[in-house]
This record gives sequence, C-alpha cells and structure tokens, in this order.
Amino acid sequence: MNILVFIERRDGAIKKPSLEAAKAASNIAGSTVTAVALGSDASDLDKLGGYGISKTLHVNDAQLDAYSTTAYAKAIAEAANASGSDTVFIAATAMGKDLAPRLAVKLDGAVAPDVTAITEEGGDLIATRPIYAGKAIETVKVTAAKKVFSLRPNVFNIGEVSEADSPVETLSVSFSDADFAVKATGTSISTDKLDVAEATAIVSGGRGMQGPENWNLIEDLAGVLDAATGASRAVVDADWRPHAEQVGQTGKTVSPTLYIACGISGAVQHLAGMSSSKCIVAINKDKDAPIFQVADYGIVGDVFEILPALTQELKQFLGK
Repeated sequence: MNILVFIERRDGAIKKPSLEAAKAASNIAGSTVTAVALGSDASDLDKLGGYGISKTLHVNDAQLDAYSTTAYAKAIAEAANASGSDTVFIAATAMGKDLAPRLAVKLDGAVAPDVTAITEEGGDLIATRPIYAGKAIETVKVTAAKKVFSLRPNVFNIGEVSEADSPVETLSVSFSDADFAVKATGTSISTDKLDVAEATAIVSGGRGMQGPENWNLIEDLAGVLDAATGASRAVVDADWRPHAEQVGQTGKTVSPTLYIACGISGAVQHLAGMSSSKCIVAINKDKDAPIFQVADYGIVGDVFEILPALTQELKQFLGK
C-alpha cells in the first residue's frame, strides 16, 4: 500500500498534526509512505525519515507560500500520481479540512473526514470517525480507487522517533492563473496564543464565568498549565471572547490530553467539539449539568472559588 502524506507548515516549521499523520501512515503494515511539501522552504524535510517517511516530494514554487485550495489540490494530486500512491493522509487542521474534499474530487476518489482511528484489514483501510455531533461512531471502508483521509489532530500518537533521514526530491508542477483564482494574500497570527485545535491542554469557560471581566481566572490557570484558552458558543456569541477560541460543532474540534471546562453546562454542540479529549475535568455549580456525563473528574461548586484555589495549588505543585 502506497500512502502519501501532506506536510503542512507554518512559518517554516512543520506542524505537529502532519507528523502525527506521517506516523499513523508508517504504522500501517506493509505501507510505503511518501510525503509531499509545498512552497519555497525545504528546511527539515529530510528529518521526516524519523517519522517513517521513505522520501519527500518537494514542489518548490514560491507561489505556494500562500495557501490556495485549487493550487494545493493540484500539486498534491500530481504528487500522488508521481509516487504511485492510492491513499492520501492529511491532518484535519483548518487547512486540511478545506483541502481534503477538493483533493478527493481532483483524484476522482472519495474522502473520509475527521478520522480518529484507522486500521488495515485485508488490504483495506478501516477508518473510525464520530458522527451526529459525536453521538455515534461510524466505521468506514472507502471503496474508491483513490482515497483521502483527514486525521483529527492530537488523536494519533507520534511515539518514538528515529534519527533516520530520508531523501528530498523536487517535483515540478506547472500552474496556470486559474489554479490561483483564490489564494490567501496574507495571514494574521496571534503569536502569544496557542491554537485550541492543536493544544495539548485547554482551559475553557462558559456562561458560568458571568462576563469577560472574569476571564483572567481562565487565563491564570491556562498560564500555569501552558494551556490554550477556549470558550463555549454562548460566550463567543456574547462577544466575550474571539471566535478563534470557540470549541464546539460550530467552532473548533479539539482532542487535547487535558480539557478543563469551567462554568460550561455541556450543550450538545459543545460536547461534539471536545468529547474526544483524553481527560476531561468539569467545574460547575449544577450537579446535573450534562458536562458531568462526559467528564473524567467533576467538581461541583462555585467556579470563582475553585479556580483561584486550583491555580494556586498547581503553581505550588509545578513549582511555578
């Protein structure tokens, strides 16, 4: 089985979800894994051998330094054909979610989005993914000749990484103006904020925080844990927090190692975005709040009393 993994980068650095996708592909028995990277920067691509990549195809074109769905889909499709790959793995980041379906169309194939587990059975890849806002789990076998899987970040374990290098080969792709009909001309990134979609720890707040003026309690705990700050839909709709922090069905889907929900009741759309977290801690004064049904640890009480005490205890425990 030949698998192609798309390597997403930001500011010259390979994004961790792409490394997770690479290791997931290399863990499939009998697979030969090729990577594809786009843009003018080729730094660190040879290090992908440590993640199970046999070689990397680099489409060295400065036009690709700015994201374009159409151009990226064309380049990855040509890389799949050049490497003889019938399967493509893409991390289900914001870019990956946009790119995967267009790539499947480009390959005349099919896509399984937001996969949380993948195994090989008799030469077929069997994917597991949540559906109906996380209320059910679907098992999928893609029967199309060309297959695209987008893998949810923070779900697939990277594990051990070797010191092996792998060759980097240049792949030439010809583009037309039509391939760049829509492209990003610039990005604005908050350098002092962790992205909730990729963070390993998140402290989220809901309406129980009672207003934006109390968000320092969330930020203080997040600072101690080196965590990202998140928010429920109600909080974002009330303009207490930016949409980039929204966790849920209409926000970002997250799968951190630790998720602390503060004053969040646990609406269905919120649970859909965070229920795959490995450890969930809920703090709510309502003992019957739905969030406790998915929590590994629950604290029933006043969030304004619990958060400062918890932050102080963790400071002492962690020596901060």
